[in-house]
Amino acid sequence: MAEAADFSTVSPSPARRLLRRTGALLAAAPLLASLPLLPAAAPAGAATPATAASSSTGTSTVDVAVNSLSPSAPTDGDTVSVSGTVTNKGKQPVTGAHVGLRVGTSYSGRTAVDQAAKNGTGGAADGSEISRKYGKKFAKLAPGVAQDFKLSVPVKALHLGADGVYQLSVALMGQTAAQPYQQTLGIQRTFLPWQPSNADTSMRTTALWPLISDSHLTAETGANEQQTPVFDDNDLAKQIGPGGRLQQMLALGSELDVTWVIDPDLLASVDAMTEPYKVKGANGKLRPGKNQADAKQWLSDLETAVQGQKVVTLPFADPDLASLAHTGTKVTGSLGHLKDATDAATLTVQTILHTKPDTSYAWPAEGAVDRDIVKVATSAGADKIIARSDHFPESAGLTYTPSAARPIGGGASAVVADGRLSTAFQGDMTGAEGSTLAIQKFLAQSLMLNKQTDKQRSVVVAPQRMPTASQAQTMAKALHALQDGTWSQPQTLSAAAKAKPDPAATTRVPHAYPSSLRKQELSRSAFEQIRATQRDLENFQVVLTDQSRVVTPFGRAMDREMSTSWRAESGMSGSFRDGVSSYLSGLTEQVALIDKSEVKLSGRSATIPVSVQNNLWQDVDHLTLRLTSGNGTRLKIGGDTFQDQEVKIASGHSQSVKFTTTAKATGPITVHAQLYTQDGAPYGEPLAFKVDVTEVTPTVMLVIAGGVLLLVLAGYRMYQQRKRAAAAQPDEDAPEGDSVATDDEAGDEPDGDPADTARADVPQQPSDPTADTAPESTDPSGTGERVDR
Repeated sequence: MAEAADFSTVSPSPARRLLRRTGALLAAAPLLASLPLLPAAAPAGAATPATAASSSTGTSTVDVAVNSLSPSAPTDGDTVSVSGTVTNKGKQPVTGAHVGLRVGTSYSGRTAVDQAAKNGTGGAADGSEISRKYGKKFAKLAPGVAQDFKLSVPVKALHLGADGVYQLSVALMGQTAAQPYQQTLGIQRTFLPWQPSNADTSMRTTALWPLISDSHLTAETGANEQQTPVFDDNDLAKQIGPGGRLQQMLALGSELDVTWVIDPDLLASVDAMTEPYKVKGANGKLRPGKNQADAKQWLSDLETAVQGQKVVTLPFADPDLASLAHTGTKVTGSLGHLKDATDAATLTVQTILHTKPDTSYAWPAEGAVDRDIVKVATSAGADKIIARSDHFPESAGLTYTPSAARPIGGGASAVVADGRLSTAFQGDMTGAEGSTLAIQKFLAQSLMLNKQTDKQRSVVVAPQRMPTASQAQTMAKALHALQDGTWSQPQTLSAAAKAKPDPAATTRVPHAYPSSLRKQELSRSAFEQIRATQRDLENFQVVLTDQSRVVTPFGRAMDREMSTSWRAESGMSGSFRDGVSSYLSGLTEQVALIDKSEVKLSGRSATIPVSVQNNLWQDVDHLTLRLTSGNGTRLKIGGDTFQDQEVKIASGHSQSVKFTTTAKATGPITVHAQLYTQDGAPYGEPLAFKVDVTEVTPTVMLVIAGGVLLLVLAGYRMYQQRKRAAAAQPDEDAPEGDSVATDDEAGDEPDGDPADTARADVPQQPSDPTADTAPESTDPSGTGERVDR
């Protein structure tokens, strides 16, 4: 009876109440007589027969679905058309049935509308049925079979009274074999806004239309000179293609008077698809992307749609402001990413859409704010925070919804969106009935909001960030009806933010933050991983001759690591961060020292070559290679314990750097090679190898030198003797008067004879030491061979 009181327009008369009780008793008598004796107790959790049947008896016997209602907000002279289906959920056929419209109560406020929406089906029959000539008859409704209906009723036949929101019910009456009399077997209630003429004071409504997507573009740029972008999947291509979510969002929004709220990362990602790109397959293998035409068309359509309209842009990749405020501020450098993301947003939108965006707005997740979030948002330049009224409550004494704008101190202001209107489309809108009921409830709440007071107010609708295609379609239908209605006028977000604040509205930023939303935030370890990646990037970029090829893609990738979209996919955020970090490490390792085997030195001084390779697609510079002796007493490098040499390597090449060494003792010594950047930070992994010094002692060298000298002198003496013997014999071919000059007479001019060569190699003084292994040149080698990649 309580439910009947909620929905009835007129209380039933005593005679009608008596007739209702009598009918209920007569209907229950045969059923009670046929019931077997019930057991003393049923097993825990088991459904009793009465429980199992309760969902398909009484006014819940037949499911009535309202799939369309047009017009959503009728005026004088209109005809209201309602269509849908009726389905018998009971076990017995329903006969003598007909479906018709009933007009019920006029609601008193927004809370009453909320309560009525929770009791949209079942319960006691309510309202008075309009003439049966507007209904539809069904001879028989078989169990489980759905049948269509369509009802058309002139507005004047509804007998609506004063302006307001009325209950409109679609009810089916019929009878069954168990209950052979006419009764209401199914009912579906909805709302009918009634404002036939323009309201005396029309509110101004701002509708945000978000073009936001989750992250799809990776930091990878392909193993080629052209820096081909790589996507994690093909989902974005599907969303911007024909019938996709983002394609429908764009098409629907272009027909509405809305304020576009755009994530620049979406623009950059789609723009990357207009040129050759790669997509990762299920096995990680890259394959060519094929949706260039769709990307070009989507961007062209968007540029046309936003011309002359206000475009609000979020920081690049829509960073999670609450996560930054509550956790990121505890990790050094996190806030710097927010400022970079804001700067990147302006450049991206201007470059791609050729329009200047408004970056003065911050939009925390679900419009939930606290003082820390406000501080973080304003630190990046935003001075207007988009909040939501269910997270920014008004004082208990205010009897109406105030305008959205209100100052919150420090030169910042909050733009508080209406919570009921903003969350109206978060449910399942894939079915026609769910969509229709959501539209009617949205319009009912809007009209009731306008009727609260005669004050001029600005209202903001901030829906979910990434509506599904069906939710977007429902939103568009509701906004069309509202903008064509008689109690609201559209306006931009900037106009709503500049509207005069209501002096009665609260300006106090909430202290508490919803615990359910805090559980979705990025952890501290996530921000620490981002910081580690940033440090690796800074260490890597200083050695590059073209830093933009690395700094830009990785900078934007780290923005994506902080995206609000990870709230819905917390498990995926860690994988994305790992992928960015691993790819950066892989690039860094493309510039590395080449492994060396053991080096043998056979003298007191020699050169040691160390090779560095560069497999990147650009030259590297500003690197220093340091070679350090493990024992500076036994082996010196360049006259000291270590020596540094600058390194510059062309793309795809290797370079050998030579170090002069001096050994003081024999035996193995460990030598360490390490690359450093200009600021002294180690670069890459160090290289350690052994140097085996096999130098002979001075005494042994003197003995060897003496032996060699004796052998040389003996050989020379034998040679001279042979020459003299040959000179003593007359030359038969020599002309008379001529004589053959001896070697002594010929002077010291070398004639290429082996003896002359040997002479040249003899030490000038017996005390001169024998020469060591000749040192190699210490001049830098050439660029080397090109490295195959």
